Amino acid sequence: MKTTMNAVISTGYGTANVLKYTITEKPKPAPNEVLIQVHATAVTAAHTAMRTGYPLFGRLFMGVFKPKNQISGTDFAGEIVALGADVTKFSVGEKVFGSTDLEGGSYAEFLTLSEDLVLLKKPRNLSFAQATAIIDGATTAYPFLVNHGSIKKGDNVLIIGGSGSIGTASIQLAKNFGAEVTAVTSTQNIGMVKSIGADFVIDYTQEDFTKNELTYDIIFDTVGVSSFSRVKKLLSPSGVYLSPVLGLRMFVEMIKTSVKKGKKAIFDATGLRKNNDKLADFKLIKELLEQGKLSPVIDRTYQLPQLSEAHRYVEKGHKKGNVVIDITGEAHS
Repeated sequence: MKTTMNAVISTGYGTANVLKYTITEKPKPAPNEVLIQVHATAVTAAHTAMRTGYPLFGRLFMGVFKPKNQISGTDFAGEIVALGADVTKFSVGEKVFGSTDLEGGSYAEFLTLSEDLVLLKKPRNLSFAQATAIIDGATTAYPFLVNHGSIKKGDNVLIIGGSGSIGTASIQLAKNFGAEVTAVTSTQNIGMVKSIGADFVIDYTQEDFTKNELTYDIIFDTVGVSSFSRVKKLLSPSGVYLSPVLGLRMFVEMIKTSVKKGKKAIFDATGLRKNNDKLADFKLIKELLEQGKLSPVIDRTYQLPQLSEAHRYVEKGHKKGNVVIDITGEAHS
């Protein structure tokens, strides 16, 4: 049996040049782990940030001076090829999808993961590429909209960065909850965000969305390009400004609004939540995928040796939905 595998490693933080395609040791599953042949993984803005080691607080979890895990990557879809001695929830041959979060490991031909973590059978109606593409966006958007936004039917929602991985998932999830959705995006992406459910679109290259007369119950800045102070006037009296990007301004605004009634600024590192909470959300997301109420949006597909190129493309900030890495050549099957 093959004892090595192809993988991309990074021994330090930095530009996309730190990602090196190499041959390394194939992992072996612990008693409670499964060994997964990875067919597809993804690259998101969050992954590029993790590669750089910024914001710095993230290094408390990933490694202060260099990555604790040389193989990064979090989202994956693949097939179980071996089981640890104590595994009871999965079988060899099952097609699965999931996330390793800060443990990394998906930028490789094989990875190991505890059967109790964020791991489920892959929806039959999705390819490996589609299954991995939706993970980051949906698992980030869902807790923001539900737990922090308390989204409900009839809410008016503004999604900044509507064409990215979190944005495309947010539009669809918000519509599923019965909200009215306005997406902020560029001219070239107007048709796409409308096709996945946006009721209204603001083209930020043509107009300043902060100058309209409407108010929103939820403003979800999926890319961290705005601020609470800038959009405060657009929020309803009890509205919330949500962002997965934590900078100094966001930190200060979050502290200030937390001690006052009314409008709030809220950040959450969703990948650091309790595993039971993440898995519960993931099961609900899977149901929506199987029902066709949530659809992945894929911009480009790269091969594993092209991972650095994929990171550079994502860092340009213009991707439409998700970028997928096809590891086996079977990602779209």
